[in-house]
Amino acid sequence: MGSILYFDWSIQVAALGLGRSIASAVVSSRFQHSEILIYCKVLSSGQAMRAYTLLLVLAVLAVSYSSAIPKPDGDKKDRTKEKTLSEQDHEDHGEHNNNYDHDAFLGKDDAKTFDQLSPEESQDRLGLIVDKIDKDGNGFVTEEELKEWIQYVQKRYIITDTDRMWKDHEPDADDKLLWTSYKKRTYGYPDEPEEGSPTYEYRDMIQRDKRRWEKADKDRDSKLSKEEFMDFLHPEDAEHMREIVVHETLEDIDKDKDGFISIEEYIGDMWPDKDKGEEEPEWVKSEREQFNTYRDKNKDGKMDGEEVREWILPSDYDHSRAETKHLIHEADADKDGKLTKEEILDKYDLFVGSQATDFGEALTRHDEF
Repeated sequence: MGSILYFDWSIQVAALGLGRSIASAVVSSRFQHSEILIYCKVLSSGQAMRAYTLLLVLAVLAVSYSSAIPKPDGDKKDRTKEKTLSEQDHEDHGEHNNNYDHDAFLGKDDAKTFDQLSPEESQDRLGLIVDKIDKDGNGFVTEEELKEWIQYVQKRYIITDTDRMWKDHEPDADDKLLWTSYKKRTYGYPDEPEEGSPTYEYRDMIQRDKRRWEKADKDRDSKLSKEEFMDFLHPEDAEHMREIVVHETLEDIDKDKDGFISIEEYIGDMWPDKDKGEEEPEWVKSEREQFNTYRDKNKDGKMDGEEVREWILPSDYDHSRAETKHLIHEADADKDGKLTKEEILDKYDLFVGSQATDFGEALTRHDEF
């Protein structure tokens, strides 16, 4: 718990007659429920009721506050394994995965309400979105219009996520976010992770964040503007942050820390839960072939930094364009290279799914488009 919160609540508890040492112990979560009752007994009934209520509130706050701090031995911060339009695989064990298309068309985060819509409602609301995509209103969705829409929903996710995180971190009066403020909000304390400090156990995570922070800080003022904070949160979408993405990927997968990703490390990252002696499934065999044929370009049995970059941030592949072509190919019944509203609605499950997909909220809040 942060020192400012500790000080303020200690004063409040001490004012009830418990004394600073007891107050400090309570705020640092060292008292059990039975001990609180014992201390309350030494007070008058009015004081006891107020004290007991306040102490219970403090206990809840302590648990809530500490639960927001990441565990040093828990999951690492998200990294980009490959810059795509979805966290879903486009193919799932050799089968086409429509969830990837839903991600690309409606956005990664628009998920929660689609399972409440009937197919008829889905088609009605999808029709409203199609009208928005058809910018010139000529009754056809061209490849360029569809590509621009896909790029828009991907950018919208990033902007929405940044807005939410920006408000949560409370920038200063200059509308900038200080490194110490971010550190305190994320790890509970503003201290540098030196031995003996309360942030020492988070040192690897903090050092990783600081490296990304410094790269995002374009004007080198040790603060981040909202735009810079967006690059910090989503480095895969900022050209100047790409080295960070490559570095973090290497850092996470390179278990022996030799600066390369071996075939064993590559497969182990994708298939971490394999049982000893278990036969590799076909999709894993396919990944081995991908590594040997395409990832390891110089055929030395491992991927270096440049090969990792080409894997996760390919320079010659436009995901938005590829997804656009795929959707048109699947839905273009008369093969004229563009889509009518009817063609899209006929294939509505391709664009938005049929039930319980991750991508439907756009259909329920279509007015914003």
